[in-house]
Amino acid sequence: MAMTPADNKGNFVRQVPDGDTREREVCAECGFIRYDNPKVVTGSLVVEDGRVLLCRRAIEPRTGYWTLPAGYMELGETAEDAARREAREEAEADIVIERLFAVYSIPRIAQVQVMFLARLAGPHVAPGIESLEVGFFALDAVPWSDLAFPSVRWALTQYGTLGGRRDFTPFTNPPGARGDAV
Repeated sequence: MAMTPADNKGNFVRQVPDGDTREREVCAECGFIRYDNPKVVTGSLVVEDGRVLLCRRAIEPRTGYWTLPAGYMELGETAEDAARREAREEAEADIVIERLFAVYSIPRIAQVQVMFLARLAGPHVAPGIESLEVGFFALDAVPWSDLAFPSVRWALTQYGTLGGRRDFTPFTNPPGARGDAV
């Protein structure tokens, strides 16, 4: 049986492959290049009656801090499917995705975060296995000092600029923000 690059567990060296500009892990025997790419996180800004759904984290990192329902996309999922799954896992919420809200780049932790604007499909929300509690918050009642991640702050702040509008260009990182601080 022939060995595939995935079977090759060793003998990788760091070098710049021909035609590339970055140092990568390259198999010294077969030349296979092992790329290390960012992870995709998907989530949603679930809004009901002008209030936003937040989840208090029951898991690391940042246990006890508030976040939007979001998490890593799985193989075989669309970004929308992953956002719906995360809302179910974290808040037992069935959501309807209305549109793309933002795409954030967090190079420090090799993430691209895709956030959707959504609403509830039904009235039920409750803490899922990854949440201590969940709730809807008006922007003036958000626990700003207890937010888990910079991108949660960005999304909530950017949502506040909309004034209820649904005709907007999707947001990106605020100017100069790379998500380096927690």
